[in-house]
Amino acid sequence: MTAPQASAGVCASARWPASVSGHGRVETEPDVPSAAAWGDPAIIARCGLAPLGPTTDQCVAVDDVDWVVRPLSDGTRATTYGRDPAIEVLVPSAYGPAPLLLPVFTDLARTLPSTGRRCS
Repeated sequence: MTAPQASAGVCASARWPASVSGHGRVETEPDVPSAAAWGDPAIIARCGLAPLGPTTDQCVAVDDVDWVVRPLSDGTRATTYGRDPAIEVLVPSAYGPAPLLLPVFTDLARTLPSTGRRCS
């Protein structure tokens, strides 16, 4: 579950939200500061992914943080865009549209160094 750059300072000291959409934190395996989960089925977030390059996938701005949103077989993957390292949030379809859950990650996402890339 850990991401390649999970030991980066900003990820190793990540301040994850206490709850996401009313769902409290649940344990992760392994239990590392760079990853967190909430609810059942779990909303999973990881810090420390390589930054995304240019893409034609859907890109949305949420509270001035850009996210690339990609469908999964049973949910959605949202990855910060223009941040290095990146945060990935996996949202099961049971929670509805993933972008509605992203504002809770804004404060942490803003601590990630910018690459200068933005949604266009």
